[in-house]
Amino acid sequence: MDLNIVDLSRLQFAITALYHFLFVPLTIGLSILVAIMETVFVMTGRTIWRDMTKFWGALFGINFAMGVATGVVMEFQFGMNWSYYSHYVGDIFGAPLAIEGLMAFFLEATFVGLFFFGWDRMSARAHLVTTWLVAIGSNFSALWILIANGWMQNPVGAAFNPQTMRMEVNDFFAVLTNPVAQAKFVHTVSAGYVAASVFVLGISAWYLLKGRHVHLAKRSMTVAASFGLAASLSVVVLGDESGYLSSEHQKMKLASIEAMWDTEPAPASFTLFGIPDRAARETHYAVHIPWAMGLIGTRSLTKEIPGINDLVRNTETYIRDGIEAYDALQTIRAAKSDAQVPPEAKAVFEDKGASLGYALLLMRYVDDPRKATNEQIQQAAMDTVPPVGPLFWTFRMMVGLGMFFILLTGTFFYLSARHRLDAYPWLLRVAVFAIPLPWVAIECGWIVAELGRQPWIIEGVLPTAMAVSNLGASTLLLTIGAFILIYTVLFVIEMKLMLKAIRKGPEHESEPHLSFYEPMIEKLARAR
Repeated sequence: MDLNIVDLSRLQFAITALYHFLFVPLTIGLSILVAIMETVFVMTGRTIWRDMTKFWGALFGINFAMGVATGVVMEFQFGMNWSYYSHYVGDIFGAPLAIEGLMAFFLEATFVGLFFFGWDRMSARAHLVTTWLVAIGSNFSALWILIANGWMQNPVGAAFNPQTMRMEVNDFFAVLTNPVAQAKFVHTVSAGYVAASVFVLGISAWYLLKGRHVHLAKRSMTVAASFGLAASLSVVVLGDESGYLSSEHQKMKLASIEAMWDTEPAPASFTLFGIPDRAARETHYAVHIPWAMGLIGTRSLTKEIPGINDLVRNTETYIRDGIEAYDALQTIRAAKSDAQVPPEAKAVFEDKGASLGYALLLMRYVDDPRKATNEQIQQAAMDTVPPVGPLFWTFRMMVGLGMFFILLTGTFFYLSARHRLDAYPWLLRVAVFAIPLPWVAIECGWIVAELGRQPWIIEGVLPTAMAVSNLGASTLLLTIGAFILIYTVLFVIEMKLMLKAIRKGPEHESEPHLSFYEPMIEKLARAR
């Protein structure tokens, strides 16, 4: 397989995924914030909360539409650019995607229309239920997508069938309850909550600086600061859970994030700063925090975290076991019936079949893994080390921004409690300039998650280089250029629509004390 085709296919998927993920976090987070605001409106009857719901709901709607437009392409790419992957694991991977489309997306899309056009046609409580169903649908969409992605990181509940040459489900409940998928889901949606909170906080701060829509802005900031602080703290806790699971299921990813070349005595230290050098296999100018990584990665003071060099040596063993499994697989497939399969071949495949994917790493260098030389085995083992430098720095950027969001939302939460949200104009400016930062952190997290499992498209099962469609480079370059052009146009449209709506502000802004229920109360009083 031409490796350029692999790189171009990866580039195309990365571009479309990064573009799409600009819209997803805000959709997830704003849906919950809007539902919270409408809940306060229904409970208190104060019409300013209805105005807030409509205003932030309009921004949610613009973002939702763009998210749908960019997301549809994502699923089609599995058939266009990753056809062998779709063949190999479609039995498992296709089910969560289908459920996401049938249950979550249609739930969300159906009630979005009722949310926008049902204000004067539904009771306040019925409309509130609609709003919460939109929010639940948004979050369920993320759940099923991340169940599929989590399976790629930790393929449980499935087994390889030598007759069909495919992975097939043997325990769908294990796929659904995959601990990696569950950790990714709560971590991802919490990051979306942070993004939406900082978005609302920043725009509200801009209104305060301009002296516009002050009452709406202050109440919006109170909700965003409270919700954002809780979400920011949960991101840290849930990120710790992801790190712990990586130490169990993706040891190479964790070692690469830390640029830990050699296994350290337990508990391992956390590298706060350093310059990874892949050629020399060391990290220059490293600044360590003692014990921190051991506690994060193993939650103990006695367990070691293996370094990259030891993991590469272990991988060589897995590759040799995989070669034996590959040889047994060819024998099994050559037999005309199950009765003619030699028992020794069955025994070998049952014993070492789990390492078959490691033998497939050799397909980059030789058509038949059984003909691989020692040098090729060593090179294939070294290929399991992902790009250490990008992982090292994107992870630290993500963590640093996470700490900043806790400080930012915590500060405005305190100011809200003291009724001094507009006391420090310089802090309001910080909030405005912070609006894009959650997306930087989220994209860094996506890079860490997806780049960290290379060269695998399915961890330990199928190398990325084997999963692509048989396309020409010119076709891929053409579609990459088309996607960049179309997605950039959509992004510009999104920004213009959002900025126009923000500059215009809410269509109506009621006084804070006005109650939606006052006319009904007056009618009841007159009736008595």
